[in-house]
Formats: sequence, structure tokens, C-alpha cells
Amino acid sequence: MNLFSFIQLTIYLAVLILLTKPLGNYMARVYSGERVFLDRLLGPAEKFIYRISGIDPQTEMDWKVYAIAMLVFNAFGLIFVYALQRLQGALPLNPQGLGAVSPDSSWNTAVSFASNTNWQGYGGETTMSYLTQMLGMTVQNFVSAASGMAVLVALIRGIVRHTSKTIGNFWVDLTRSTLYILLPLALALATVLVSQGVVQTFSQYKTVSLIQPSAGTDAQVIAVGPAASQIAIKQLGTNGGGFFNVNSSHPFENPTPLSNFLEMLSILLIPAALCYTFGKMVGDTRQGWALLTAMTIIFIALLVVSVLSEQSGNPAFAKMGVDQTQTNINPGGNMEGKEVRFGIANSALWATATTAASNGSVNSMHDSYMPLGGLVSMWMIQLGEIIYGGVGSGLYGMLAFVIIAVFVSGLMVGRTPEYLGKKIEAYEMKMASIMILIPVVVVLIGTAVAVTFPAGKDSIFNPSAHGFSEVLYAFSSAGNNNGSAFAGLNANTPFYNIALGIAMLFARYWLAVPALAIAGSLVQKKKVPESAGTLPTHTPLFIAWLIGVIIIVGALSFLPALALGPIVEHLMIFGG
Repeated sequence: MNLFSFIQLTIYLAVLILLTKPLGNYMARVYSGERVFLDRLLGPAEKFIYRISGIDPQTEMDWKVYAIAMLVFNAFGLIFVYALQRLQGALPLNPQGLGAVSPDSSWNTAVSFASNTNWQGYGGETTMSYLTQMLGMTVQNFVSAASGMAVLVALIRGIVRHTSKTIGNFWVDLTRSTLYILLPLALALATVLVSQGVVQTFSQYKTVSLIQPSAGTDAQVIAVGPAASQIAIKQLGTNGGGFFNVNSSHPFENPTPLSNFLEMLSILLIPAALCYTFGKMVGDTRQGWALLTAMTIIFIALLVVSVLSEQSGNPAFAKMGVDQTQTNINPGGNMEGKEVRFGIANSALWATATTAASNGSVNSMHDSYMPLGGLVSMWMIQLGEIIYGGVGSGLYGMLAFVIIAVFVSGLMVGRTPEYLGKKIEAYEMKMASIMILIPVVVVLIGTAVAVTFPAGKDSIFNPSAHGFSEVLYAFSSAGNNNGSAFAGLNANTPFYNIALGIAMLFARYWLAVPALAIAGSLVQKKKVPESAGTLPTHTPLFIAWLIGVIIIVGALSFLPALALGPIVEHLMIFGG
């Protein structure tokens, strides 16, 4: 890694951290019902939405009603996206005349976008009409992200309030997340992306003449469409589903260095800022900075591993005489599956960021990474998408680890564990354990079934350890709501479409509901005054302890599986 690569990575992290406080403070004001500068513009729209929907914004819900509202809303979204795909051949805004999507693929895609996973077993430009892309995928990009943010805010209220029963109103939190946060940011980003050359049009695909005709072909069909509006929210909402099949490596999705930087920044922007929002809402911003610090330390450590692994090159290329030395005109290293215009550093940074968040968009092909580079992306996902994580879901997943860390530390010193003035007891531990263990069970059982039965093995195109890694990555991605893939696996089959769809449902809602259950339990408790024996949860010591708990749980859960995939593949390549 040369000086220029280091500077690029440093600038990215610096800008991300600098934007954390202003955006986090703004979101805290939105969720606390305080006035913000967009009130005059968006306030009437918010009131109109409540009026036509029959919502009383002053009526609050207990955790069970809140959970039911969230589940029902997401179920309707799933059904709507499924129906839209099945009927798209008879619907307008379909200039290419694309037909109905198969039932199993429609199921997989509907679950994927409703659950904020955005796993795609299809090629967008060859499968989905403009109407399906906009009314189905783009709308779900907004509301699935807003659902995760709403669950997080409900959990924060559960921590802040005491001797109460209600944790807010799901419909209000959903509306304000979309209207005041996601929509303005997406509009601004989409405008900038259009200025950089990201397409935004309803016209038909373009047929152009080739400059160098080959094999009797003198023309090419170039896919276009309303892409910019979807790209903006897919990054900001940690959704990740691409308008085009090759996602953000496509020049119509990501044409310039500026678009690349802004899209990468957008992936982690809201998850990072929500840490400050958390600190602001609980009345101690040190708590938010502590969580953000723990996330950032893990992120930087794994980013360094990914960059160095890719920059070190591929022994197979060395045997072929390929020059893998990094110079001012040669990116060097393992450039397979990467865009020359992005190079190693920006490709590895995107891969690490998109798997740290539950985003899943790519500007390079993860399947072509060296084994350790691929392991970084896979393990980032397997940690539970808590290193920044998805908007809302990442932080409430991290808070489950905080509860575990506080509980264990309390047992070690013989005190009742406390977090921010609330006692952590058996019920909270059970719910936190469910949140941590469900993705592990889904990933490992799903992978085991896939590599055991012919329907799963028939889709593996690469032999040996790498083929196993592709299956493990697929279920890790679905089982943690990420959406990226090792693309050597043919996942657009009835087996994988159905199995991965089930995995995505479990990973989203079997975590969101326990998070709300924790909120419902904590909100009823009395606030315990801080004493000399209270464990400070904002200190470097607690940050180190929290990181240790995260790493140990991640290692113990997935090390045996990783040993059969990327670890043994690394040893096979470099050990001769």
C-alpha cells in the first residue's frame, strides 16, 4: 500500500467521523420531536400523511403493538413486491417488454428487499421493468431502512424512559425516518450522482454501433433507466441492491472517483451517525462515541488485512509472469475482479465497508479476492452486521453485545449488571442471546444443508474449499441481511431462492422483535442511581472489553466453518 492509498483511506475515515456529530445530532432532534430546519417544508406533508392514514401521532404503543405494526407493515411490503414482479409483464413502464419473474425468484427478491437484505439472484437490467425497480425496489429501500431505524429508536426509548409501558409510535417513527432523514439525503445524493453521469431516464435501452465489431456482431444494446434515484437510497439505507447486474462496478451506477467516494461514504454515514444519536438521546454522548470507537477499531483492523492481502498479489499470476508490483501507473497486487479505475485500496475499502454495514453493494467482485481478503468480508458479515451495520439494525445488534458484555462483567465482580441506569437481568440476557445466536444457527444449518443435498451442490461451479466458501458466504449474507455474494455460485435456482429467502426472514425479524422485547422490559424498570460500583461503559477499558466479547463470539461461532473455506484455501495457495 503506497502513500496515495493511505491518504485515500485516511480521508474517507476522517470525513465519515466529521459528519457523525452533525447528522447524529439532527437525527436525535427528529426522533425527540424537536424542531428542525426542514419542519416548515416537510411539516405539512407529515401531518397530511397522518391525516389520510388515520394515525394519531400522540398515541404511543407498548412493545408488542409496536412489533405487530412493524411486522404487518413489512408483510404488506413483501406481498406487494412479490405481486409486482409476477404481474410486471402486464404493467406499464416496461419499455423492454420484460415478462413475469418466476415464483421462486419473486419470493426471494420480495423477502430480500422487505428485509433490507437486497440479495439479488437476478440481473436487474434483464429481469426487472422500470416500474418494478421504482415502485418495488426503490420504495422498499426507503421503508425497510426506516423500519430498522424505528426499531432502534424504540429500543433507545426503552433505555431512557423508566416505570413506563410505551416506547413510541411505529408509524410516526417510520414516517419521520423516511420524510426527514432518508428522503432529503437521497434527493441530494441522487442529484450529485446524476451530475457525475449516473443515468436517470425512462427511455428505452440504446442500441449503438461497436467501434471494433467482432464475431459478426456490429452493435450492442446498452441498458439505461431510472438508476440514480435507486442508487442513492440503496447506499444511504444500507440496502445495496444494484439497478444493474454488476452493481456499483457498472459505469452507469458509479462513473467517477467522486461518485465512488460519495457512495462509499453513504454506506456508513447513517449507521455511524446513529451512534451519536444514541448518545444524545440517552443524555450522555460519551456512550455513543464509545460504541463508535469500538466499531471503528475493528473496521480499521480488518480493512488493513483486506488491503494488504489484495496488494500482496496472487502467486498464480506471479507464475504467469504478471507484474504485480505497485507503481504510480500500475495498481499492482491482485486486480482480478476489480476496476482499474478504483484500484486495490478503493476496492478493498468498499468491500470492507459494504460488509461492515448490511449494505452488500459492490464495486469489485468479492469472489475474486484472495482467501484472506474474502475472509475479511465474510467475517465482517458473520460478526452480525454490527460494525456500523445496517441503519438502525446495526446499532441495536451492537447493543445486544453490550448487554452481554455488561452482564458478564457484572457476574465477574459479583454485582447486578447495569447499563445506563437499568438493571440487566435474565430476560434481557435471553433476548440478547437470541439476537446473537439466531444468525449463527441460520448460517451454519443453511450451509450444511446446501453442501449435503444435490440441489445445493449442483450450483457450485468451483471445486474444493472455494466452492464451500461460496455457499458459506451466501448463507452468511442472507442470514445477516447483507446481500453481497461470492458470485461463482448459481443462486438463482428454486433451492437457493427458497432457502435464502427463509434465512433472510429469520435474520431480520427474529432480531428486530427481541430488540423490541428488550425495550419493553427496560422501559418498565426503575432507574438505578449511579454508584461507586457502577461499571462505566464509556471508558477505554469497556471499549476493549466489548471488542473482546465481539471477537470471541464471532471466532467461536464461525472459526470451524471458516477453516474449511478461506483459511484452508489460503494454506493451499501459499503452502504449495
